[in-house]
Amino acid sequence: MSILVWTYIIVGISFALYIGIAMWARAASTKEFYVAGGGVSPTVNGMATAADWMSAASFLSMAGIIAFSGYDGSVYLMGWTGGYVLLALLLAPYLRKFGKFTVPDFVGERYYSQTARTVAVICALFVSFTYVAGQMRGVGIVFARFLEVSIDLGVIIGMAIVFFYAVLGGMKGITYTQVAQYCVLIFAYLVPAIFISFQLTGNPIPQLGMGGTVEGGGYLMDKLDGLSTELGLGNYTDPKKPMLDTFFIAFALMVGTAGLPHVIVRFFTVAKVKDARSSAGLALVFIAILYTTAPAIAVFSKYNLINAVGGKEGIAYKDAPQWVKNWENAKLIGWVDKNGDGKIQYSKGTAVQGKLEFDGIKRGANGERVVKSKLDDKNTNELIVDNDIMVLAMPEVAKLPNWVIGLVAAGGLAAALSTAAGLLLVISSAVSHDLLKQNLMPNISEKTELFYARIAAAAAVVLAGYFGINPPGFVASVVAFAFGLAAASFFPIIIMGIFSKRMNMQGAISGMIVGLLFTISYIIYYKFIDPTATLWFGISPEGVGTLGMILNFVVATIVSSLTPPPPQHVQDMVESIRYPRGAKEAVGVH
Repeated sequence: MSILVWTYIIVGISFALYIGIAMWARAASTKEFYVAGGGVSPTVNGMATAADWMSAASFLSMAGIIAFSGYDGSVYLMGWTGGYVLLALLLAPYLRKFGKFTVPDFVGERYYSQTARTVAVICALFVSFTYVAGQMRGVGIVFARFLEVSIDLGVIIGMAIVFFYAVLGGMKGITYTQVAQYCVLIFAYLVPAIFISFQLTGNPIPQLGMGGTVEGGGYLMDKLDGLSTELGLGNYTDPKKPMLDTFFIAFALMVGTAGLPHVIVRFFTVAKVKDARSSAGLALVFIAILYTTAPAIAVFSKYNLINAVGGKEGIAYKDAPQWVKNWENAKLIGWVDKNGDGKIQYSKGTAVQGKLEFDGIKRGANGERVVKSKLDDKNTNELIVDNDIMVLAMPEVAKLPNWVIGLVAAGGLAAALSTAAGLLLVISSAVSHDLLKQNLMPNISEKTELFYARIAAAAAVVLAGYFGINPPGFVASVVAFAFGLAAASFFPIIIMGIFSKRMNMQGAISGMIVGLLFTISYIIYYKFIDPTATLWFGISPEGVGTLGMILNFVVATIVSSLTPPPPQHVQDMVESIRYPRGAKEAVGVH
């Protein structure tokens, strides 16, 4: 059967499963809508958390960035993995003990202020909308290639599906849907990796195959370094970013993780604090399966890509593999014949300036789609490959069976939709619970609150779809912005809210506002207004969240020290969060 038929079958079965689960687990109360009733088992919650965590950025884009950036791309791997450990050990149990549904709820109660709650709602909306834009972009990419529709239409189809099971089922429906999505995405990620690892090195374990030897002798990584050097790309395994920027990006991703509201809320779906710890540990195991495989997929993909387009000698476009033309039709690969020899030359640098755009359906002298973007004549590179397609294209590049290609498409959709659903729930709860119920309309009934939650989720789907159609960058870079915003706004306030009795309302509000505004301004200026401007200390927009976090800490601490301390009952509450019940009596402290 063709790739299209296999894709329809596998994606259709998986979607039917998700929608069936959403209908079976429909939320009937606000507690079921926000936290799935609070009775989810640690194993189920661990799998759901892993699916929530492993978004389109993890499934589609992380390996792609590592494939093209080499060592520098590993910053995403380190940052996101370390961030989850930080969240699981340092924050999740304390927030679960506090017992609030959402991060704005925690901020509002801990800092005894509706203003603080409102600022936290605004921060949550900024973070969540930025993050969900990346997910919807991922959905559009999958549909564009494998269902042969435009990216825009693909995003709209994804919007409709997420709307159905997120708005209908709430957290209860999302939780059980995410368990199914985890199974789909991890199977879809591992199967081609195992195939290709065995194909290239004779070792079926991708993590070991990455360091194995290829046919004809020599280590795979050494071969890849040699090929990259021949093309003028430099050693694949050498760092190219400034070390300070690498550190700032990794740290922003780590602490941004600890401030992501859609991940934090998962720890409220279990019955006990002990279960929150267990589900965090299990989720880390489930996540590690994919995260340890991603570097191997990156290496396999880059090695196969270079060989497929002829290496240093290049390959005539008419002889190029069919997958090049398939992805060209999806507008995610482009080729411009700069020297007129009819051959694809892949080398260091960009082929065009700015975004890849095509001149309608026009074809060039070699049958290629005509690129209308302005050419970059500073280098000889003629091939443009979207980072986000590497995982999806990998089975085609390696000539794997068509059913594997359809399976990977289903996995990519599962990863994007699982995270999108969690984010939409955060947006809806921030509006209905934190803004309306806790602030503007305190007397509304539970039924009315649930109605507003669904309306908010529906509106969020539409806005998320818009950002998916008009994304500010690659999936992983868009998601990195969300982590930076979370690092600059939420992380300091949550940490100080748990571990500092002196941190007060004025300090928290000031810190969040300064951290968020600085980070947003930096990203907008250096990413969109003047991308060629000299960066502060060489720190890229993806890493500026660390600087925003530092500003948040400094401003919050200074303002807090100059204003009255929190009320005594708040200080007592903070102290009680940090100690298990009966701990003081057990060690003789009174």
